[in-house]
Amino acid sequence: MALTNPLSASEVGTLWLTYQEKTLILRILEYFFEKADDPRAKNITGGLWESLNSYVLEMEKIFLDQGIVKPVGFTKEDVNLEAPKLYDNGFDIMFVRILKEVSMGMYTMNMNMAYNNQVMRLYEGLTSTTQRIYMLATQYLLEKGILSLPPKSTMPKSTEFIKSKSYMSGLNLFDPKRALNDLELGILHHAVESNNIGLQLITGFAQCSKTKEVKDYFVKGIELSKKQIKTFQEILLESNVQFSTTSGSTVTTSTIPPFSEKLMMHCVFLLNGFCMVGSSFGTFFTLRNDISLKTALIAKDIYFYADEGIKIKIKHGWFEEPPQMEDRVQIINNNH
Repeated sequence: MALTNPLSASEVGTLWLTYQEKTLILRILEYFFEKADDPRAKNITGGLWESLNSYVLEMEKIFLDQGIVKPVGFTKEDVNLEAPKLYDNGFDIMFVRILKEVSMGMYTMNMNMAYNNQVMRLYEGLTSTTQRIYMLATQYLLEKGILSLPPKSTMPKSTEFIKSKSYMSGLNLFDPKRALNDLELGILHHAVESNNIGLQLITGFAQCSKTKEVKDYFVKGIELSKKQIKTFQEILLESNVQFSTTSGSTVTTSTIPPFSEKLMMHCVFLLNGFCMVGSSFGTFFTLRNDISLKTALIAKDIYFYADEGIKIKIKHGWFEEPPQMEDRVQIINNNH
């Protein structure tokens, strides 16, 4: 019997991508929940797991109803709940907050490519869950003193328009650089904050990885995160911005992997995509050309780093192939 409401190719693709991300997050949440000492942190990770698991089941029903093979995604085989703590002091909620930032961006993209009512409602529900957990995580981290607020600035008392192209100047060594505007300051603060978390995450991954090629890849990621933090902090210091990221979270000395290398590589793959989008946003909306250039160069570094990771994932059979259109040329050529 023909389907009365078949999904479009774009909807199949975004559901596939969402399923990969959600099953990965479920495995991470299971580990964090198992290792959490703080009841409030346990409540956040456990509540998020319950919500996301219901949406994973809903996606599996859509796949079944549409005659689509269910993706493999990430299963119980990809998490070791017996592994000791790899991260401590609030890292679980710090990372949940970053994952929710990634999810918010993905749902916007996915909703833009959705036309089916069931699919649109699914992304609407996921967006609502994500925003609620993001706020809970942010409030928790601020109260614990783990997350720092962006720097304060003088409140504007009048409106102004840019009067000269020198507003964009920053590359000329002989021209004074103007002070950062508030949007630029916010972008730089967020870049340092997210890279600090990424640095800790990938340090833990490097510490427990058992494959030399993968370990070396994670070590490269550590250096790339350090480079970004240094670049953005130097810009802030040049503008006499007092800045600190209060991050009490730490990587323990454990070398026993809580996650499969397939999962760790895919997690870095997702974060690379998030960083690429963030760098693009920073490049466009920072109006000082020296900052735009530096963020563009960092985006280039992230692109080549991500490309190397994809090749490693393919080499080891860790990259599930997305659904794709029929190869008409092959069908025609094979019809002899």
